[in-house]
Amino acid sequence: MINVHVAREQSGWITSFTMDGHANAGPHGEDLVCAGASAVAFGAVNAVYELADTALNVEQGEDGGYLSCTVPEQLARSNREQVQLLIEGMLVSLQTIAASYNEFITIHDVKGGEEP
Repeated sequence: MINVHVAREQSGWITSFTMDGHANAGPHGEDLVCAGASAVAFGAVNAVYELADTALNVEQGEDGGYLSCTVPEQLARSNREQVQLLIEGMLVSLQTIAASYNEFITIHDVKGGEEP
């Protein structure tokens, strides 16, 4: 199962997200849920870099089953708004996948201080 964890400040701003696990919805190389979720997440990271001129702090697992991204604390307000919009767009796309394939992907969206 793919688990997506989103951390937010009390204000609602996203501070980080982590995606880990494998969907196991099909044979290796043919798993459309995994491919879709990965494409959405990596597309968002690349969009933040290209469109918002911001590099997220990224950690990846060697086996492809782990991605963790943290939004830099010091951003100009306009960049921060762009970054937030792009990551929120990623979440909408992942939620759309989860709506059809909830046995393979879960999303935990947590505001500051709350437990997942």
